[in-house]
Amino acid sequence: MNTTDKDLKALVKEKYSQIAQQDKAYNAASCCGATNCCGGDEVYNIMADDYTQLDGYHADADLGLGCGIPTAFARLQPGYTVVDLGSGAGNDAFVARRHVGPEGKVIGVDFSEAMIEKARQNADKLGYNNVEFRQGDIEQLPLSANRADVVLSNCVLNLVPNKAAVFAEIFRVLKPGGHFSISDIVLDGELPGRWQEVAELYAGCVSGAIQKSEYLHIIRHTGFTQLTVQKEKAIVIPDELLQEYLTADEIAAYKASQTRILSVTVYAEKPASACQPGSGCC
Repeated sequence: MNTTDKDLKALVKEKYSQIAQQDKAYNAASCCGATNCCGGDEVYNIMADDYTQLDGYHADADLGLGCGIPTAFARLQPGYTVVDLGSGAGNDAFVARRHVGPEGKVIGVDFSEAMIEKARQNADKLGYNNVEFRQGDIEQLPLSANRADVVLSNCVLNLVPNKAAVFAEIFRVLKPGGHFSISDIVLDGELPGRWQEVAELYAGCVSGAIQKSEYLHIIRHTGFTQLTVQKEKAIVIPDELLQEYLTADEIAAYKASQTRILSVTVYAEKPASACQPGSGCC
């Protein structure tokens, strides 16, 4: 894909700003939601897990955009400060609030102004005064160092060109001894080069994904410890959806390669002894 990081970010902002104006049912079922394709569920939605039975769930905040349920693995406790990266309409943030209670705090960060507006409207309707949403780039978080007990994210880092920068920011904003639980899309094997040219497959969390081994290496290299893959599942993209973007030969080559698209939920900790220069913790 002959595009710059700036181009990719503009693509993601445009696509997810469109999605913010639509509800979950429309995104999932009405001729592929934010695009003009037809013939099946949108790439954005085929990876989503079911939140509907979780405490703290609010349907207006669920746009069906995740690929896991990181709150289920995040070891949240009452009073914690939680940061949700790519918070969308507030789905994970509101579930996290149920765990941290009124004495805790949840801060959502999203790149799309339209998503931030939708999340704030949802928080206002629910009367939540300890859930805050900030517009910003998760490669440069609008947060001070050593702020969070826990960082969450759900199917977002794959959309970011510089994943190492995001993990460095997560390390910076976590308190020493804090941890993250992140659901994301990774690869086992190589995608065909053509996939990098399809905007929908990038914004749909597929072609922006990196190798699982590289993803875990970035986390370790950043300085995190106790790295654990908490959950892993294969994502199968239906043929009718692939046909919207790829030729029959390209689809056949992809299947023959046995490349796997994986949803993983990953946990790691910032060491209690960690200190970022200039953070004020030394």
